Amino acid sequence: MVRLISLLLVGSLLLVSSVPAQGTKTLAFEDLFARRERISFREEVPSWTWAHDSKHLATKRRDGERVWIDPMDLSEVQPVERLELPALIFDGAAALEAAGMDAAAAKSWASGRHQVEEKGHLFQRSEGLAWLRTDGAGGTGIVEGAELGQLAPDGRHLAYVLGNDLHVLNLTNGETRSITSNGGPERLNGKLDWVYQEELYGRGRFRGFWWSPDSLHLAFLSLDESPVHSFTVVDHLVEGHYRVATEETNYPKAGDPNPKVSLGLCDVGTGDFAWMDLEKYQSDEPLIVRVDWTPDGSKCLVTVQNRIQNELHLVALDPESLKQKSFRPGVDGEIWLHEESSSWVARPREPSWLSDGGFLFLSERDGWWHLYRWHPEGEPVQLSKGEWEVRSIEHVDEQKGEVLLVTNMGYAAGNQYLLADLNGGGTRRITQDPGSHRLSFNGDRSLFLDHMGSLSEPTEVRLCRSADGAILRVLGRGHVPAAKDYAMSRWERITIPTRDGLELDGALLKPVPFDPDQRYPVWIPTYSGPRAPNVRSRWDSSAWNQFLAQHGVIVMQVNVRSASYSGRAIVGQAYKRLGVLEVRDMEDAVDWLCANPWADKGRVGITGHSYGGFMVARCLLTSDRFRLGVAGSGVYDWRMYDTIYTERYMSTPQLNPDGYHETSCLPVAKDLNGFLHLTHGLMDDNVHVQHLFHLTDALQQAGRTNWSMMVYANSRHGIRGSARARHAKQTTWDLIQLHLVPPIGGDAARQAQQAFEAQLEEKLPKGG
Repeated sequence: MVRLISLLLVGSLLLVSSVPAQGTKTLAFEDLFARRERISFREEVPSWTWAHDSKHLATKRRDGERVWIDPMDLSEVQPVERLELPALIFDGAAALEAAGMDAAAAKSWASGRHQVEEKGHLFQRSEGLAWLRTDGAGGTGIVEGAELGQLAPDGRHLAYVLGNDLHVLNLTNGETRSITSNGGPERLNGKLDWVYQEELYGRGRFRGFWWSPDSLHLAFLSLDESPVHSFTVVDHLVEGHYRVATEETNYPKAGDPNPKVSLGLCDVGTGDFAWMDLEKYQSDEPLIVRVDWTPDGSKCLVTVQNRIQNELHLVALDPESLKQKSFRPGVDGEIWLHEESSSWVARPREPSWLSDGGFLFLSERDGWWHLYRWHPEGEPVQLSKGEWEVRSIEHVDEQKGEVLLVTNMGYAAGNQYLLADLNGGGTRRITQDPGSHRLSFNGDRSLFLDHMGSLSEPTEVRLCRSADGAILRVLGRGHVPAAKDYAMSRWERITIPTRDGLELDGALLKPVPFDPDQRYPVWIPTYSGPRAPNVRSRWDSSAWNQFLAQHGVIVMQVNVRSASYSGRAIVGQAYKRLGVLEVRDMEDAVDWLCANPWADKGRVGITGHSYGGFMVARCLLTSDRFRLGVAGSGVYDWRMYDTIYTERYMSTPQLNPDGYHETSCLPVAKDLNGFLHLTHGLMDDNVHVQHLFHLTDALQQAGRTNWSMMVYANSRHGIRGSARARHAKQTTWDLIQLHLVPPIGGDAARQAQQAFEAQLEEKLPKGG
């Protein structure tokens, strides 16, 4: 039975205000770390989704009851029951026991890391791997000492690494085939080392083998670690005794030898085996940055880059040629794509396959990230074009001949959805308002829900028509519960001009309440790494930022040129000289802001972590605009960071010695302005604490005392533990209060402040 929603229901569903009554309470520092009632400015967004029939909308009344809604007239309809309810909770112990495992063992293995596969489940513990088939054949088993397991798509074989060798277990007859036999500390087969997982395949992803979709073949990487230098980190807080524990990891630093990579292909059934011949690339010290398969398993696609990553080949290998024992790119393997750049070529994303055997891919070959279509019979065809970038491919509809894209058209820090014609007929935009959009479609893709928000406004839920993007109804607006009690400032979008004519995206959070007749200190959180923007057009729930605004601090964020999505001509200006032009961009942002009488040019602070820590140090060492900097885990000399990341943007120290010297913080330690506080995790295995010690030694040698440092034992690239995290934040707040927030008291302090401002006045460009 269908009935119309009552006015009361309409009110409860649709009219959730995005501007609730503004509170006046002020956060205390303790509120940021309260265990039970920690304050957050997170938005609450009305729950609107597509029901499981993909035709109706589903939402909740205020009493929590879930209801179905007809999207055409907003009438309430009777929900349709699912034919089969998916298992929401998987009981691993029960499943293993039901498959024949002893109850105690089943409980023990089920407590390990659970990995859901298409045809089964895997359970990883330190002592090995347990498997469970769900493909109808059933069965379970244990492989002691195994790691990085993955079932074949058909569920009949299990590939895993044991002793740094790759093995395949036939789950039907129990036979094991050793694919390699030369594994050891200096030879990794099917397993990635630190730098490959961190910089190419994704942090924490150490698996280095790939099943073909037809389950017949395995592709895998083999890494010769013998030329790679190791690095040792020390744990000084070993529980139970007063000795230290050491960890030694292979870690190639810029200019050092990389692991020597090989790619093998194996026929799982016959054991036939061949290596990809990389002789063509040896002079360039190749990296294998991606491995894929065509959907039918007929080709293995290998993406090869040179060491400094300004060139790329996509090579297609035919696994049916295994008996040749090697594949030669351009002879036995076809080179499907070639990319090159005057700066760097980013690692490509997974291809989006088409039914004709071609695929869609993103490329920066025209200077902006755009969509291209590749077909075996011809050259790639560009499907999108303009001074904006495609961020991702969301959906391909070959029947309609169009592809849905997420782009930054109109505002580099936001996103917009476009439909591109698969045959090169252009693009059309289906979202309009500036901000960030997140779309979900009904079953026939004629309608979509648009969750649209921005830095200054919580998310609004809209029902839209796919044909033209027209907004049919606004279904609800998010609100911020904390704003009912606490004073809340709202971010403002700003555009900052640079001295060389660029425009940078920025955002500003003013103190609350704000008095334009007052002068406020400025705090700038930054990261600023290549293509890693700080400013994103989405709601910011940070209580810390609101805390600063409530305590009279302006918070500003800036996307410096390297961190923007503004095309290779702008982003690539950072190539071979990281942190040079970016510091100038930060200076221009400070000068622009402090041209306003309410922003105090003598009280500007900046903070950042990792690459952001590097930026903070560079700002205080090479600029006079900053009174305070708090730098965490920074790279203070790029010769001490890893090869693959560093050389992508800086080339090698051998090829770019001047660039490495120019970007190092060490030679300019004597020029430290303001006050610099440095923090680092003693067990940081990413940016080693060696960076901190080199910089502090340089500061000591230069006789500088306007700095401090804090080392966090037992912490890695982030501060581990709530007590340590609180200590770090408390220290930051103490420094802000000491150097930026309070009125200057005492004659000596007042004179120091006046001298500092006079010095700035002389060096700032005339006219602000």
